[in-house]
Amino acid sequence: MINFLFVGIILGLSAGLSPGPLLALVISETLRHDIRAGMKVALAPIVTDLPIILISLFILEKLVNFQTILGFVSFAGGIFLLFLGYQSLTAQGVDLDIQWVSPKSLTKGVFTNFLSPHPYLFWLTIGAPTMTNAISLHPSAGIAFIGGFYVCLVGSKVAVAILTGKSRSFLTGNSYRAMIRCLGLFLLILAGKLFYDGLKLLQVLS
Repeated sequence: MINFLFVGIILGLSAGLSPGPLLALVISETLRHDIRAGMKVALAPIVTDLPIILISLFILEKLVNFQTILGFVSFAGGIFLLFLGYQSLTAQGVDLDIQWVSPKSLTKGVFTNFLSPHPYLFWLTIGAPTMTNAISLHPSAGIAFIGGFYVCLVGSKVAVAILTGKSRSFLTGNSYRAMIRCLGLFLLILAGKLFYDGLKLLQVLS
């Protein structure tokens, strides 16, 4: 259970802190309005992700007896994590010179997250397989994974809203870059684990 909690925490922090459309909106709303507006955007994944999770788990359940397909899904997840890890390792900070204004922060956050491909790619290739493996071990492991993921995903974006409202220097400083790059290294390690699982499912490894 601890392993799945740790994986959820790392993936959640990475998704929450890495530059992207939703993080940009958190920052924009905070700068244009206030910290509360940025925090509303941070809550968007809680609203949008449930149907994505359910659809991903349904698809994965239908593929449970197709080891070759699951092997390729695992490889796809590994490639996606490699891409995210590379983005984290090369991140230079967050551009705070954002000009667009957006009222109704939560609504805008929901649409931004729902229209972004990242949640779909994540849950189809990484989240759903990991959660399925966790639940097969014990239901509490599945709860630990998804709980750790969303507490850190939403919590880190809330923290960004607070830090942006109080001090802009954090998101452009060395501490933020060091944190993102450290998370990037963990993502590369997790990518290696998915490649290993993929090779086992394809029976390349015993």
